[in-house]
Amino acid sequence: MNYLIAISDKNNTGIDMVRTGRKIKKYMYQKGLTVKNLQDYLGFSCPQSIYRWFKGMILPSVDNLYRLSRLFNVHMEDLLVVKEEKFVLPLDGFASKDYIGLCNRRMEKYILEMAS
Repeated sequence: MNYLIAISDKNNTGIDMVRTGRKIKKYMYQKGLTVKNLQDYLGFSCPQSIYRWFKGMILPSVDNLYRLSRLFNVHMEDLLVVKEEKFVLPLDGFASKDYIGLCNRRMEKYILEMAS
């Protein structure tokens, strides 16, 4: 059976705070750093904000994202995880060109992938 796999970011834009926090934590561990190291580097008086990032409760400010990106040697965008909505639609039988056209009109961005 063939499928249309489409990813839409039109109606569900934003940053996935939980996955972004996990990603920041992952980069921290990969660099062999601790929360205390981040706290000192960013000039925080206490580590609560960093723990809140890790839990996905808040996001770092743009300034702090920039500083983290420099520390981890990655682009700022690499620290952020964007929310996406994924649709998997069968193409065989009922799913016609009209159906695919309707789906495409509702999505700003999509990826077409054929699977057997």
